[in-house]
Amino acid sequence: MRIFTATLATETNTFSAIPTGWSGFEETGIERGAGVTATGAGGLNWVWGKLAEADGHEVAHSLAAWASPAGRTVRAVYESMRDEILDDARRLGPFDVALLHLHGAMAADGYDDCEGDLLTRLRAVLGCETIIGVELDLHCTITPAMLKAADAIITFKEYPHIDAAARAAELFRLCIDAAAGQTRPVMATWDCRMVNFFPTPSGQMARFVAEMKAQEGRDGVLSLSLGHGFPWGDVAGGGVRVLAVTNGDEAKAHEVARRFGERFFALRHQVTDPGLSIDAALDLALTGPPGLIVIADKADNTGGGAPGDSTFILRRVCERDLKAVAIAPLWDPVAVRFCHDAGVGARLALRIGGKCGPQSGDPVDLTVTVRGLSDALVQTGLGGPNLLGRAAWVESQGVHVILVERREQAFSPDLFSNMGLRLADLRIAVVKSTAHFRAGFAPVASEILTTVGPGALFEDFTAIPYETRDLNYWPRVADPFAAETPK
Repeated sequence: MRIFTATLATETNTFSAIPTGWSGFEETGIERGAGVTATGAGGLNWVWGKLAEADGHEVAHSLAAWASPAGRTVRAVYESMRDEILDDARRLGPFDVALLHLHGAMAADGYDDCEGDLLTRLRAVLGCETIIGVELDLHCTITPAMLKAADAIITFKEYPHIDAAARAAELFRLCIDAAAGQTRPVMATWDCRMVNFFPTPSGQMARFVAEMKAQEGRDGVLSLSLGHGFPWGDVAGGGVRVLAVTNGDEAKAHEVARRFGERFFALRHQVTDPGLSIDAALDLALTGPPGLIVIADKADNTGGGAPGDSTFILRRVCERDLKAVAIAPLWDPVAVRFCHDAGVGARLALRIGGKCGPQSGDPVDLTVTVRGLSDALVQTGLGGPNLLGRAAWVESQGVHVILVERREQAFSPDLFSNMGLRLADLRIAVVKSTAHFRAGFAPVASEILTTVGPGALFEDFTAIPYETRDLNYWPRVADPFAAETPK
């Protein structure tokens, strides 16, 4: 068979003022054709390529581009990359299978549903005989346009996203079987009418994921996904949806999607993490068990489109005169430059953070000592090395801050150790992340706490100022299946 692959992905926070332009994609690394790598933007394309080669199929890789979450993608940037993928499909085709890694929550100027737009146009180029398979981040909006244009869609099942390669292999086999005529995938979704965040490593969420996996391969169910939705994407159709793929049985797909959707809605009070106020988290950390206490600053997670430069926790730590506290990573290229110019050991007055607007808080002015510098700080990410650019470790009266040149969230303890800062010397480590940090920090933390703001990712899900999406959802509405949509 002849197989086509492409990646075009970013998670769009429509409330963010940070535009996603060429630099956002170039920073991560744009890959093309045979240049896709296992750890680059084309990581899933690389996986598909290896699987195809092992089975004796021919592969043509197109564009692979991924940008860190921020605001809407600039229209000309999206259209240019979309058209490159379409031109490659037209020029290199025909194909038996097309496999795409998309996010599912990408929006651009003039396009609320980039994935639906791309897939609709790709279907027109490839024709109705090509099997089109799509892998999405689970923080996706699954739209009618996507369902109409694709033959099979699956999402990651895990949050943190530790299963992207496994889901890629699942999608590959599903689509190859369909192209060989062994199966006929049909899809259906069920709207859970929920908006929230649902980490999967433990508790009821872990059990629900296990139940989905157990259903796959039984009673004609080829795949089962839970699209968590992206709360800060104000687009039509947002929110939680169950997606079922069955073998030629549309009624079964609807029945399974509804059954698992109703089951998930019934668990709504058991699968969320309400979080703490900043002071409540600090109070618990000071009185918690011996060892390192990790506090997640969820409201400033760049993985959700936040700037990564908020100072709310830093300010309270300083005001409370706390010691042995570290905060990382805080995005401030200007402060990083000043520290590199001053050098290790320098003592200087430094204005830190708070540069992107009110949701970042006010800058904090501290007299700091430069304790460490890096020309290319690396931490261990979910799929390999994660680059943060030039970085500086500064300390002020027992408060440590890792300043970085590139917007990124915390993934691993080596974010600190690679700068020379020993976690064993700390009582509290504040990480700017929502869930992806857990895999790395859980083994070294005596306790993990989470905060809910303030910041760009405001987590009062009853009051997100939506203007486009339907407002009939839990927790804004206690029972969205009984209530009328508010006016």
